[in-house]
Amino acid sequence: MNKDEILTLIIDGSIDISKLKTLLSDMNTADIAEILGELDKDKIIQIFRILPKSIATDVFAYADSDEQQIIIEALTDSEVTEIMNKLFVDDAVDFIEEMPADVVTRVLQHVRLEKRKQINQILQYPDDSAGSIMTTEFVDLREDTLVQDAFNTIRITGLNKETIYTCYVIRRDRLLVGVITAKDLLLARPSDLISDIMDTNVIFAHTTDDREAIADQFQKYGFLAMPVVDKEQRLVGIITVDDIVDVIVEESTEDIEKMAALVPSEDPYLKTGVFQHAKNRFLWMLILMLSATITGSIISSFENGLMVIPILVAFIPMLMNTGGIAGSQTSTLIIRGMAVGEIGMKDILVILWKELRVGVLCGLGLGLVNFIRVFIINNHDWKLCLTVTMSLFCTILMAKTVGSVLPILAKRLKIDPAIMSAPLLTTIVDAVSLIIFFSFSKAILGL
Repeated sequence: MNKDEILTLIIDGSIDISKLKTLLSDMNTADIAEILGELDKDKIIQIFRILPKSIATDVFAYADSDEQQIIIEALTDSEVTEIMNKLFVDDAVDFIEEMPADVVTRVLQHVRLEKRKQINQILQYPDDSAGSIMTTEFVDLREDTLVQDAFNTIRITGLNKETIYTCYVIRRDRLLVGVITAKDLLLARPSDLISDIMDTNVIFAHTTDDREAIADQFQKYGFLAMPVVDKEQRLVGIITVDDIVDVIVEESTEDIEKMAALVPSEDPYLKTGVFQHAKNRFLWMLILMLSATITGSIISSFENGLMVIPILVAFIPMLMNTGGIAGSQTSTLIIRGMAVGEIGMKDILVILWKELRVGVLCGLGLGLVNFIRVFIINNHDWKLCLTVTMSLFCTILMAKTVGSVLPILAKRLKIDPAIMSAPLLTTIVDAVSLIIFFSFSKAILGL
């Protein structure tokens, strides 16, 4: 029985508790959490209470903050203690950051002292730092340990660790000196020393490193986990790939919002209020509206010419829209290339040459279609056809150039390239496309 069928049975109330408990026990914990998100408050509490204790904490970790708050408020103090002490530290931090103050106060009262210190330590790091997404639950081994003893350590402590596949080798002062995988341990002899088989070429992060840069390293090296050290190179935590996936999703969402001329929102769409939505959108709408003053003044300066040949007005939206699309296509590809490390400052000339050739091909194709269209519709007026076609061709070349240069220039100036892609690109392309159009109109039509 799949997730949707189980959800239907729960909502309809057409399944007995014992059978439901059996079905839920066989489900993935992330799917159970998704089911909770579709239920009302009373059913969330009811379903959570029948979950086996072995999976309840994992389901809680996957649940959205709203469902987590409902569950915590319904649990007894002893149940809260059990849930919080089983949660991994990074999941506990994520939960606490989303909760109101009264819930946080109650929860922290029921967390053992050692774990509370770990949570408070992580909460002190900046939101965009490696320290804010790390967990302190990892397997560390001493370099003078035998392989057989290392296995004993993993068996004893591994149950409460975020991952046991990658282990980290430290000295007595907790200085990070190496890394070793479960595969390395399995293939080694029991009498081998950890120091003899560990990898000393360790790639690590500092607690203050930007988490987006850490995500790039995960992608580059294919990590499942990365160690995090403090200023003295002492191992203080690890970052796992599931947390990096969350970072990638958040950063991608932020870039998309910026490219759409939105102020990034920390909350999901449905959990963001109407006033906040309006506030996030108003600023860039205002900027774009005011920037239209530039294009308006350009059109006004050619008002007399437009009165002589009013048909020219009909081609302005086509030129501006085509230029905007051409520029956005290029800037999107460049921003994406920079985000994944494919494009750098050194590539600017190569990019310009490539985009100019792309612009020529697109301009010739669109120009030919446009020439034929205008020639048929406008009584074979070849001068008008030539004016519009040449303007379109040059607009596309200009838009491709601007779209490729702006993101790289923004990166050079240490500005988020996504910010440049929408408002500034639109303003420049619209204004320059009008100047091009009216310049050709004067030269060919004699305005």
